[in-house]
Amino acid sequence: MIIKPIKATTDAGKAILAGLYNRFQLADPKCQEIVADILDNVQRRGDEAVLEYSRKFDSPEMTLAAMKASQAEMDAAYGLVDDEILGSIRLAKERIFAFHEREKEDSWMMTRKDGTITGRMVQPVASAGLYVPGGQGGKTPLVSSVLMNGIPAVIAGVKKMVMVTPPSADGSVNPALLVAAQEVGISEVYKIGSAWAIAALAFGTESVPRVDVIVGPGNQFVAEAKRQIMGRVRIDMIAGPSEVLIIADANATPAHCAADMLAQAEHDPQALAILLTTSAEVAEGTVRELERQLPLLSREDIARKSLVDRGVIVVCESVDECIGFANDIAIEHLELMVAEPFLRLGQIEHAGAIFLGDYSPEACGDYVAGPNHVLPTMGTARISSALGVETFLKKASIIAYSKEAFMADAEHIQRLANLEGLSAHARSVAVRLGKE
Repeated sequence: MIIKPIKATTDAGKAILAGLYNRFQLADPKCQEIVADILDNVQRRGDEAVLEYSRKFDSPEMTLAAMKASQAEMDAAYGLVDDEILGSIRLAKERIFAFHEREKEDSWMMTRKDGTITGRMVQPVASAGLYVPGGQGGKTPLVSSVLMNGIPAVIAGVKKMVMVTPPSADGSVNPALLVAAQEVGISEVYKIGSAWAIAALAFGTESVPRVDVIVGPGNQFVAEAKRQIMGRVRIDMIAGPSEVLIIADANATPAHCAADMLAQAEHDPQALAILLTTSAEVAEGTVRELERQLPLLSREDIARKSLVDRGVIVVCESVDECIGFANDIAIEHLELMVAEPFLRLGQIEHAGAIFLGDYSPEACGDYVAGPNHVLPTMGTARISSALGVETFLKKASIIAYSKEAFMADAEHIQRLANLEGLSAHARSVAVRLGKE
């Protein structure tokens, strides 16, 4: 049996659920050390180091001149992409634009009767770097990553966007990625990947410009590099393996539950697929469907390992209990395959994205629904949100006092400053009162 369903009330069930509550983890010490060395090397040696890593791990014949995708490559890409694929890219682009337009923020000001004006000025960051994974050596171009990461930056008003992606062994980039980049408005694409690409974006090299925000998914080396440069630049999040949690009642369709678990499991052997159900029959039917559907997958080995090593099916007493467990787990993708799912929406406290009903599989959100698919993992949905326009915005406070307002607040400012032992703060007020 690929996954053995277990009751939530048993000791084993309680232990499994407890492990899910505390699944946040950083890269292992060896990975952290390797990444630290890469970052240091790129910071010191720039292009020379980036080229060495690219030749060693991706494209043996890569040159500095070829590291940036040429305009000829960008132009030629459209002729190499099927019209139907282009149509789907444009549909997804339209949906994602429409959704994220609602996230725009305006600057604002408020006034007091004494003439004080305070407010907040909202501005985009000057530049952003988008990391796009290679996708099996370029064979499976992750165009959705280009759209999901690039479109919010465009809407925010970021003027300079740079994309990095690992090249194929022959030094090329899949034309679908180049098309997706241009559809978003990105004209600067560098053929570099892994931690050295993150380093190049964070520090800048002779060829690759330094950026203010770095977004995009990647393997453990990419995630660790983003963690280590966080603070020097902004990042979207520290992402772990992809996750789904399905809550299913007795009316759920086991074939659908299994299909959606497999959709996560095929990402990575470390992906996490969970089913919480009130029905032992749905649990057992889902296991049978997993076994039936697995041989149909192009990534059967990956999905099977993920399910065997990390897959979870728990039988609970009620939907309310399932939701309680789900809130504690704080999953990336939460699917509600229950009767009247909208009535349950208000009970959900922590999830990256919520999919309601039998015909809202997580795959809709990955591609064309509109909301962003860059979501918090490893339980960080308790504190984090999906990538959005705000990821590319910064906010400055505005403060303007009239003389009347200053005079009215002067005593309070001095009193608080002196209480904190900051006499210069108090004097900066006193001199304006003519007392110094």
